[in-house]
Amino acid sequence: MRISRVLMKCVSAANLTRQIEYYSRFSPSPLSIKQLIDFGADACEQTSFAFLRHEMPVRMANIMKEINLLPSPLLQTPSVQLVYSWFSRSFTELLKYQNTNENDENILKSFTKTLVGIRNRHNDVVPTMAQGVLQFKAHGMEPLNNQNVQYFLDRFYMSRISFRMLINHHTLLFDDSKRPAHSRHIGSIDPSCDAVQIVKAQDKDEPFRVVYIPSHLHHMLFELFKNAMRATVEHHTKLGSTYPPLNVLVILGKEDLTIKISDRGGGVPLRKIDLLFDYMYSTAPPPHEQRARAAPLAGFGYGLPISRLYARYFQGELNLLSLEGFGTDAFIYLKALSSESVERLPVFNRTAFRNYMDQPGADDWCAPSREPRNVGITWHP
Repeated sequence: MRISRVLMKCVSAANLTRQIEYYSRFSPSPLSIKQLIDFGADACEQTSFAFLRHEMPVRMANIMKEINLLPSPLLQTPSVQLVYSWFSRSFTELLKYQNTNENDENILKSFTKTLVGIRNRHNDVVPTMAQGVLQFKAHGMEPLNNQNVQYFLDRFYMSRISFRMLINHHTLLFDDSKRPAHSRHIGSIDPSCDAVQIVKAQDKDEPFRVVYIPSHLHHMLFELFKNAMRATVEHHTKLGSTYPPLNVLVILGKEDLTIKISDRGGGVPLRKIDLLFDYMYSTAPPPHEQRARAAPLAGFGYGLPISRLYARYFQGELNLLSLEGFGTDAFIYLKALSSESVERLPVFNRTAFRNYMDQPGADDWCAPSREPRNVGITWHP
């Protein structure tokens, strides 16, 4: 009996590997916001089911191939193994619908229920993967190539955003127990998203409306406002001065909707700007297990990197410009046209494979390798 169980487990694992290999040969099919909203306006559950039952396994298989290319000490951490087990289970559940009747109402209901279960199972993917990176570093095993890990995490978390986008859109359209946040919403999309109302720019009377996902914009704005307020309070408390207000500017052009958030929180040095988007860097205290339960990403340094992914997901961008000693300007760029707001999705191919295999070479520019020191310099005219 024991041998039989081991054999069954091996057969199951081998079959899973074959299925991942098969579906990873397909490239994901990126959708535009216009496609999503046009479909939602005349929603057909059978059509959505037929698309998602193939597209979801494809997107999962592509990123699962990349998880397996992580450095072995990182891949073997309990947290990363847990994340991979969630993906394996979700991937297997989706395969059950590959040859089913799309006109069977019971199958459609079961599929929607499965999607909700997958979404719930993956709720803690971000902090769990982040914990795996911390476990990797805690044992003195710094990543051989921080750039490769950064490359993976950007792609991994972008994939997660796309999974949740597709699942939320489907369930809000077809799950009777779920309803959009607003009556005008089509699935998870607001066809008349008022950016000014969301950022509460009180000096603007006219609305700036675009077709967008309010929850994504809320996520980005929350992070930028939090950082700006924290910097302002800390900087001006040291100076013993009053706290200056944050200034927000919203501009709608022919191609972009741009949101600029300006603070006078002292800014950051130029050399640290790129570090703010590094998953290995955080200015907050390191997370502890109890605190992580209350605020899952506190101390991980993931706020800005994840926010930038939300902006980039539909071909936007998030940038920072800082004046050390004065303050920082944060810019969110969104596409003004829904037809140009197309998903940005990772695909596993030879180029991606090489990014994991290449080792960092020597820098071909001379650069300081340590923190700057206060060194007295005397100038002789």
